[in-house]
Amino acid sequence: MKKVPLGIVGLGNMGATHARSILAGKIDRAELVAVCDTDKSCLAPFPDQKHFRSADAMIASGEVKAVIVATPHYDHTTIGAASLKAGLHTLVEKPISVHKADAERLIAAHTDRKVVFSAMFNQRTDPHYTKVRDLIRNGELGKVRRVNWIITSWFRPENYYASGGWRATWAGEGGGVLLNQCPHNLDLYQWLFGMPDRVRGFCQFGRFHNIEVEDDVTAYFEYNDGTTGVFITSTGEAPGTNRLEIAAERGRVVIDGSGISFTRNVIPTAEFSRTSTSMFGKPDTWEVEIPVNGKGGQHNEILQNFVDAILDRKKLIAPAVEGIHSVELANAILLSAFTGKTVDLPLSGRSYERRLKQLIANSKPRRKRKSKKAGGRDMSKSF
Repeated sequence: MKKVPLGIVGLGNMGATHARSILAGKIDRAELVAVCDTDKSCLAPFPDQKHFRSADAMIASGEVKAVIVATPHYDHTTIGAASLKAGLHTLVEKPISVHKADAERLIAAHTDRKVVFSAMFNQRTDPHYTKVRDLIRNGELGKVRRVNWIITSWFRPENYYASGGWRATWAGEGGGVLLNQCPHNLDLYQWLFGMPDRVRGFCQFGRFHNIEVEDDVTAYFEYNDGTTGVFITSTGEAPGTNRLEIAAERGRVVIDGSGISFTRNVIPTAEFSRTSTSMFGKPDTWEVEIPVNGKGGQHNEILQNFVDAILDRKKLIAPAVEGIHSVELANAILLSAFTGKTVDLPLSGRSYERRLKQLIANSKPRRKRKSKKAGGRDMSKSF
């Protein structure tokens, strides 16, 4: 196989964006041969591809060797599992599932390890985060003690939520900012620092928008070794902030719009505290500016990595099996907010699923805007 014949299921914002990237030749050795959407108007911008109205029909057609799943969230599990069971290489948009129990079902469908199974965690390509991950893994920061991430730059106006009846509902999306925008940041959080042992979440539902799900969140993460983290996010603040601060033994790292700054202690904090004869002294520091260019290849780099993994067995940047962690964190934050209690991890996926089903039973679809731009919208301002 010299090229990978791809099919895309779901031609909304992201599916159409991926389709255009492939057709523009931005993904080497990828060929878009089929597209699928239940809305016929979404197929029209792609006249040269085989059209399907159902994912099952595309999967069974023999036309494709790989499938990109870019549907509303709940379908990620069922379509992704069907694709894997058919032996097709599969890339699932984030989140891989709405809740942990579904994520476990999807992962269980990946029984053939020759089949490539990837997730669209495109922010793993951003050098801001890859460089900090290297600093953590090679011990340059020493022990991480505290993490504070304010990620409120995910602002969305009411018109965004009106673009689809499924959006911002328990039945259609399964959550708000934690399930739509912040799977990226929750994935990066656990990718950098690992999973916490306990979660306390405070969520406000429809604080800034006429929606039934969370659009404002503050979460507290606690580890058995004493490390703590605070995670704050919202879709209702403008201009918003994206600032990640890491306090570690060897100093402080800050990632914000200006790059990466590392205030490095000449003597590690605990050593200085133990050996200093001063009552008020602090370790001397070096100011280290870590150069960063751009934000990485993002979605196209993940797509290219998916194709390269299929053809060359290249290591995946974002294996889909790791997608369960961001789902579990989102579920735990919401469950904590629902119950008013701290939640221990690992979370019981079945228990959370039962509570979600109660919310779904009372969920109402949003009134959708009458106009719809076929082929998706310009997504360049969305991340």
